Amino acid sequence: MTPIPVNPSSLPAPSGYSHGTLSGNTLYLGGQTALDADMRIVPGGIVEQFRQAFGNVLTTLRAAGGIPEDLVSLTIYLTDIPDYQAHGKEIGKVWRELAGPVYPAMAGIGTTALWQPEAMIEILGVAVIPDERLVQVEGGNALKA
Repeated sequence: MTPIPVNPSSLPAPSGYSHGTLSGNTLYLGGQTALDADMRIVPGGIVEQFRQAFGNVLTTLRAAGGIPEDLVSLTIYLTDIPDYQAHGKEIGKVWRELAGPVYPAMAGIGTTALWQPEAMIEILGVAVIPDERLVQVEGGNALKA
């Protein structure tokens, strides 16, 4: 089975990477920071950056036919773990707003820096999408069923 790139047109065009890679019905979600459509990290702190980064992950997931409940694993890289912890309730509220009450296996890992110097968070993950919801992807773009 040949891996297929998944690159939603609503996200910044990737160069040298894919937003996601579909192999069978497993979608490997590439690391997403808080980049907006204009290729800028959203301002406002960790809660706003979590919202944008996780939203970018969900955009890629949905492009392949997935829903938040299909997420089986997430890894969250943070440049300031105490800041993330201090805003945990707000971040939890954003999670429930975007994904509902289901949580995959997760890890939070501290790091000194991310690709964009102003990025505070990067999220990557894995999802398993049931065959009946899997969207056919061609050339990196989801095709309407």
